[in-house]
Amino acid sequence: MVFTKKRDIGLFHVFIVFILNWTGVYGSWEEWWTYDGISGPDYWGLLNPEWKLCSRGRRQSPIDIEPALLLYDPALSKVHVDETKVNGTLTNTGHSVRLVLDTVGGAGVSIKGGPLSYPYSAHSLLLHYGRTDDKGSEHTLAGHAFPAELQILGYNHHLYENMSEAMSKTQGVIGIAVMFQISEASSPDLHLLTSQLEKIIHKGQSASVSHLSLRSLLPDTSQFMTYEGSTTVPGCHETVTWILLNRPLYITKAEIFQLRRLMQGDEKHPKTALGNNFRPPQPLYNRSVRTNVFNHDIENKKCLNSRKLFYKGNVGSIQWME
Repeated sequence: MVFTKKRDIGLFHVFIVFILNWTGVYGSWEEWWTYDGISGPDYWGLLNPEWKLCSRGRRQSPIDIEPALLLYDPALSKVHVDETKVNGTLTNTGHSVRLVLDTVGGAGVSIKGGPLSYPYSAHSLLLHYGRTDDKGSEHTLAGHAFPAELQILGYNHHLYENMSEAMSKTQGVIGIAVMFQISEASSPDLHLLTSQLEKIIHKGQSASVSHLSLRSLLPDTSQFMTYEGSTTVPGCHETVTWILLNRPLYITKAEIFQLRRLMQGDEKHPKTALGNNFRPPQPLYNRSVRTNVFNHDIENKKCLNSRKLFYKGNVGSIQWME
């Protein structure tokens, strides 16, 4: 018997609901979705009706950044991240490494400028990385993936009370993404995070992080690319303004080795390695990707209206824009 694609999807959904009921985890969706297999990104939109944007959305993230399609926008100002030092809790969630910032007392980190119309408060950091050096980042550049990606997520504190409320609301969330390159040395602020990885080998384990400066953690650049997208985990809410910084973070081989030792499961059931926790790039559809990176040939005195973007650097076949 030959099934249509639509009927196959319907039967698959019935099967998933049966399995969830049978295993008793229907009410705990966080326990079910993964990054591979029948609970991986291709099926997120089928697992839970509230996640339908994962398969039907038109402004999904991450995306592949294609240099030829970048739109130069001279109105984009520098992104400002406060230098306030904060504390937080670093956790192995079973899906990623997440640092939730402690904002008790109002000592948060404000993010503003760039494409943002409102001020945002930093809420958490996420690490996505691969089990090998050729993949790991969620966003890609001209089809090229990086070993890891740091994402700083924040919420619009001008309009919303907290991250939970902002997640599903218009202009609710800001995401700052930075790609990693492997190097001989990393920054002291990154070391504050990686030095705690030994304490969170298994799912559910946590460690405290103190006196972290998000501003010092980020690369020193005013150049970025930006687009309107979504959260990259279920339910794929299309409420995120993404800012991709045009400089990498550096991480040592020893530090990324520590990341690759982390496990998806708890101590009794460690399952498999936590790496490869990235969602593949999603279709761009009719969205624009804007940038404040602008180059023109001063030596040849070309007109400023002749605006040409190009990559220059040393990341394999991919090069950072300058």
